[in-house]
Amino acid sequence: MDATTDKEPLVQEQIYEALCALGEAEPEEILHSCDEYLRQHDKLAYPHRVIILKAMETVVRNNIDLLDKSTAKDVIWEWQQAASNVLVAVGQRFINKVMEEVLTKFQPGILPHYFVLQTFANLSVSNG
Repeated sequence: MDATTDKEPLVQEQIYEALCALGEAEPEEILHSCDEYLRQHDKLAYPHRVIILKAMETVVRNNIDLLDKSTAKDVIWEWQQAASNVLVAVGQRFINKVMEEVLTKFQPGILPHYFVLQTFANLSVSNG
């Protein structure tokens, strides 16, 4: 996963594709590995963090029926928190674009997801 820090978009795409392919074979193992890597590299630059998060999202979406309930709960929570943190960090420079995206998650008559509200709140705090 260290190769995600390569500046070449082609290399980054290959890493994403490799993580997804491995996730098809061993979804729980890849999700746990990605989670652990992100925890150990909490200073990883956000563009590189996004590659891993996108791979985790793809693995979860493609294998949701195969995941153990505890794995799904733990990984999805961590993934959502990390994704929220990425949006807040990006929002410190591109607040208008991030706010546009977050606001699309608010739909009339539907209670927004917890992390949408948390992201919205954290964006407001970090951009006082």
